[in-house]
Amino acid sequence: MLIIELCPSVNLYAKAELEAEHTSQESYCNHLATFAAYSVMASKQMLVIAIAMASIAVAFLPGLSVATEHVVGDDKGWGLYFNYTAWAETNQFVVGDTIVFEYGTANHNVVEVGGPDFLACNQPDNAVVWTSGEDRLALDKAGPRWFLCGMDQHCEKGMRLKITVLETAPPAPQPKPPLDAPPPSSPAGKLELGFGDAAAVVTALAVAVLVL
Repeated sequence: MLIIELCPSVNLYAKAELEAEHTSQESYCNHLATFAAYSVMASKQMLVIAIAMASIAVAFLPGLSVATEHVVGDDKGWGLYFNYTAWAETNQFVVGDTIVFEYGTANHNVVEVGGPDFLACNQPDNAVVWTSGEDRLALDKAGPRWFLCGMDQHCEKGMRLKITVLETAPPAPQPKPPLDAPPPSSPAGKLELGFGDAAAVVTALAVAVLVL
């Protein structure tokens, strides 16, 4: 600017050059600011999408289940002198699970029968019989199923199994508080969020991020 004041002959030309340079710098800064604003907005939108997807996953998580493989009798397998009624009561069978009968083929087999034949230890002519020694049976529908060993009098000696297959696994029971524990109050009580509450919190966070 000092040169322009001291040299009036170049005043107009220099002033035009400086104004053009200033305009160019201002335009560049404006473009840079616009790009930065769009980048921030795009980042927020991607974050909101990620949080929304996480919210959906949390909401549907209780409905997800993992198939279980049950070895009948656990390490005892399928044989004599084992309480299969008690074993069945300690296991939960759901559609999609598999039960496995492991036994020596020279002494045992697996026969699936109906309820009356199960009670009578009877093997009808049309019964389904497995003899591989490692029979894997898919539980593809809900309801009761009955199995027994058809050799000698093994069924009468306790080698029979009844299971009840559930359509879906029931929710896990909530642990009971100790008898001497005081009831929780609103300010100091423990905050417990279910899956639905967690999904709502995640969604609210997504909205808050978008507003910022």
